[in-house]
Amino acid sequence: MQVLKNNGLIALQDLTKQDILDLLSHAKQFKDGLRKDTLNGRVIASCFFEASTRTRLSFESAVARLGGKTIGFADSGATSQANKGESFVDTLRMLNCYADGLIMRHPNDGAARLASEIMTIPVVNAGDGANQHPTQTLLDLFSIQDSQGQLDGVNLGLMGDLKYSRTIHSLISASKLFNMRLFLIAPPELRIESENLHELRRHGISYSFHSDASEVIDKLDCLYLTRLQKERFNGELDCNYGINLELLSRAKPNLRILHPLPRLDELPAAIDDTPYAYYFQQAQNGVYVRQALLDIIFGG
Repeated sequence: MQVLKNNGLIALQDLTKQDILDLLSHAKQFKDGLRKDTLNGRVIASCFFEASTRTRLSFESAVARLGGKTIGFADSGATSQANKGESFVDTLRMLNCYADGLIMRHPNDGAARLASEIMTIPVVNAGDGANQHPTQTLLDLFSIQDSQGQLDGVNLGLMGDLKYSRTIHSLISASKLFNMRLFLIAPPELRIESENLHELRRHGISYSFHSDASEVIDKLDCLYLTRLQKERFNGELDCNYGINLELLSRAKPNLRILHPLPRLDELPAAIDDTPYAYYFQQAQNGVYVRQALLDIIFGG
């Protein structure tokens, strides 16, 4: 996994299938109780130019559990870039002076790649616009593997905002490596872009479109829900979707529901106490996966 040690992680495509499997195996060690101090004496910049709860806090928890310290901000409105006109590039150059690594979320597509080209320290993409969210995908893959015992051949339903959700974009990219069968559940306005479909066809991945989860609920091993990414599209979209207890009465016993959170009406709290709910464990898995990632990047 030399690419991680040299550059950090910008996009899932930077990793091979074996890289991913090795990282997930290492994350399982942390879930099983592994303790390391890889980041002892290191300072990691945690800079979120866009709002985050789970990603930011799980990364900072991972840094602390590895013995490191974090600096940074969770409100870009309080920075010199926002208030004094400093350029994004100059902000990056300053961060390069202050930290041993950068974990960054940014609203603009490609911001993480730009940072990796400017900075000499490792950069980890914690989400860039509607583009990529590679560490979310790694924890999603870990959660699928943990709940189903495998990744290859899983029947995966992707439901909701498939057009603007960066978690969906990254997960679809990962599905090409593991021969998953995809069920794409969304209104026509929120279906994935044609170039993504071309990639699926090129890799021989089976997929089908559905307007309602009831059409396929009895076939799914995992159902991955997303909220509407209203901050990423203009205007109103008349779209109501979601799941309920009645729908789950027809689900396979091994079905597990995943959601990157935060949730809205698409995932009612009534499902939290069912055996199908896995999304809070999924969020917890983020700490283990990010511990594994940072441990590998910084020479563990």
